Amino acid sequence: MKTKSLLFICLMAGTSLFAQRRSVIEVPKGYSNDIGQMVSMLDNLKARVERNVINLDQEGTDFLLDDKANSPGAIIYHLAATEAYYQVYTFENRGFNAEEREKWNTALNLGDKARQEFKDKPISYYLEIYDKVRAKTKELLKTKDDEWFKKKNGTMSNHWAWFHVMEHQANHMGQLALIAKRI
Repeated sequence: MKTKSLLFICLMAGTSLFAQRRSVIEVPKGYSNDIGQMVSMLDNLKARVERNVINLDQEGTDFLLDDKANSPGAIIYHLAATEAYYQVYTFENRGFNAEEREKWNTALNLGDKARQEFKDKPISYYLEIYDKVRAKTKELLKTKDDEWFKKKNGTMSNHWAWFHVMEHQANHMGQLALIAKRI
């Protein structure tokens, strides 16, 4: 039994190492090194988020685990809103203006208002919003270099701000995976 357990552990460790060696962060053309690595990781996470929701029907898109939960559609909108916020924060050194708050605040804060507002739209509606925000992020990041990425911006560097967008996305990716398994 010990031999089988040891063999299983070695096999799994080897498989994990093989998978890690095959995963490479590639810098997309037109970006500085550090920014390009971040873009590559952001896009990888976005693709994994999308895989969790792409095949949801309307019932799945609007699904709520309980009366305090957020639907998959609302969570995707929330990811787009968060990224839109960090666009203005890092590229313009400000928070949302009144027009942007009107457009994004419900998605940014979620809650009761979002549960009422973000329903009866297909998952493609939310993914298109997310796609547009990401396209703008990538367009803006292409205009910057690694020195800009290192610069302090308020309480964090621009790099840290975009790392936060990435970790925020990863957190909600797990939430979406859990929800998808419950539908």
